[in-house]
Amino acid sequence: MTATQIHLWTVEEYHRMIDAGILTPEDKVELLEGKIIEMSPQRPPHAGTTQRSSDYLKVRFRGIAHVRMQLPITLSNSEPEPDIAVVRIDPNAYGENHPNQNDIFLLIEISHTTLNIDREEKAPIYARANIPEYWILDIINRCVYIFRNPTESGYQEEIILIVDAVIAPLAFPEIEIPFSELFLP
Repeated sequence: MTATQIHLWTVEEYHRMIDAGILTPEDKVELLEGKIIEMSPQRPPHAGTTQRSSDYLKVRFRGIAHVRMQLPITLSNSEPEPDIAVVRIDPNAYGENHPNQNDIFLLIEISHTTLNIDREEKAPIYARANIPEYWILDIINRCVYIFRNPTESGYQEEIILIVDAVIAPLAFPEIEIPFSELFLP
């Protein structure tokens, strides 16, 4: 008896499926480690927190980094669409390619119903891609998971902070972010 074989897609094959119309925006999918995964639908608390966080961060990072909301990033065998990506400013506005691991300062996922996926599936992917810092805003428990020090086996540091905490991103130690500004009241 043989085991069932799963075909893992490359980023290039994934792009060809999009270009050919096999995958469309209505499909609501992302590529994670070669697998095409359906994205969770957004409930109002998730959408509202994502918008509030993005708006706040755009003001704080104006002129020093670009804040992208729910847009793709390209990693070696993944093309996720994190809720927020703080990336290098590209003079072409990433019109020729999505940001890659060398462009990314910070990724943020907003978790309303996806905490296990964000912690157990996405965190290892981001760590293997050497993303220096990854935050999960846990809407239900009103806390933030901070992941730092990426390695091939995962992030070596995980801190959980309450909504009243303030932290500076690694790439921008001069900018303090009060988490209360990111969550809905």
